[in-house]
Amino acid sequence: METIMNINDLVNGIVWGPPILILIVGVGLYLSFRTGFFSITKLGYILKNTLLKMFTKEQKGEGEVTAFQAVATALAATVGTGNIAGVATAIAAGGPGAVFWMWVAAVLGMTTKFAEVVLAVNYREKTEDGRFVGGPMYYIKKGLGWNWLAVLFALFGALAAFGIGNMVQSNSVAAALQSSFNLNPWITGVVLAVITAMVIIGGIKRIGAFTEKLVPFMAAIYIIGGLIIIIANISKVPAAFALIFSSAFTGKAAVGGFAGATIAKAIRFGVARGVFTNEAGLGSAPIAHAAATTDHPVRQGLWGVFEVFADTLVICSITALAIITSGAWESGLTGAALTTAAFNQSIPGGGYIVSIGIVLFAFSTIVGWEYYGERCLEYLLGPKSIMIYRIIWIPFVLVGAIGGLEFVWSLADTLNGLMAIPNLIAVLVLSGTVFKLTKEFFEKEKVGK
Repeated sequence: METIMNINDLVNGIVWGPPILILIVGVGLYLSFRTGFFSITKLGYILKNTLLKMFTKEQKGEGEVTAFQAVATALAATVGTGNIAGVATAIAAGGPGAVFWMWVAAVLGMTTKFAEVVLAVNYREKTEDGRFVGGPMYYIKKGLGWNWLAVLFALFGALAAFGIGNMVQSNSVAAALQSSFNLNPWITGVVLAVITAMVIIGGIKRIGAFTEKLVPFMAAIYIIGGLIIIIANISKVPAAFALIFSSAFTGKAAVGGFAGATIAKAIRFGVARGVFTNEAGLGSAPIAHAAATTDHPVRQGLWGVFEVFADTLVICSITALAIITSGAWESGLTGAALTTAAFNQSIPGGGYIVSIGIVLFAFSTIVGWEYYGERCLEYLLGPKSIMIYRIIWIPFVLVGAIGGLEFVWSLADTLNGLMAIPNLIAVLVLSGTVFKLTKEFFEKEKVGK
């Protein structure tokens, strides 16, 4: 077992090392240049057709759930503990400059996620029972004709979900509730498993109906709490931005408990956190978007841009500014403890907001990633495997809550990273299709440059 763990650690270091991160950023940069950085130049149009149409029920085209239910499911899986603990870890390890590089990764990631969603909708399939299925495995098979690569992606996704999307999340919920309310992890695990079962057994329609209510609620609670801290320290905001930008290019260390950060560390941890939180390039979110009701792949692709915008440029930025303006980032703490310290310093009982945020963010990830996992298994073994996957998924929620199977977590992290390789190959090779559909859509919509 020790040998296997050592091999996994070695592979994990390669998978999540600089080469893969450079590949992810490189693909995002290429797509952004070829589309004229439309995710920025047309951001007003994008937000008008996503943020301002969140709860619109009128939909054109075919699909299984509304456009917002699809993005809510994707956001449920994407917005997780990384938005709270991960950002704090990046700042602690890479300094305030890491935030700038996190933003860079997000801007490029918006176009990558857009391309993934466009391909997912363009190559999706309608099953005999009327369901819409899609994602990297389908556009790899239909677009490239490389079914062996599609199988690899599906295999990585079905297995990785148990760690990244299940046990790691339930463990975070149990730890947060035990720390703040002294609740026994066993109780947390059982309750969490029961609620998870009630949601996922109903499939994408129930998951979509659930997440479209949960995601805005959980985001609002955390965003409002973070904004209160930022407003309380409003005089320090300009200095915080100045520190973020200057540290991004100088690696300047702060005075105090912080040991110092180089430019390389700022870039490494900032880019990595940006990729980890919004999952652009991993190929997970397109699986949910493929079920959306839409009349054109690009129209749903706009929701992919919004997804990264909301996850990283809004939620992660609020966490970062709260940590920096409060001065807590120099405390020597890291992870959720650092974010908790920042909230506690500015709001009496602010740590409870962090705990509640972790609980809601982590639970939503459990629900969203279950859907990803079952779709991957369905691709491998057919529709009959879906219910089997759901039944197996539920007890692992409890296992994660009470701790244990750390090796499974580590292995799943490696598999999660391996998902990106076949997906990025497909996105890059099929980018011509994305460019063609994008040009066609914006010419038809007569959107100004």
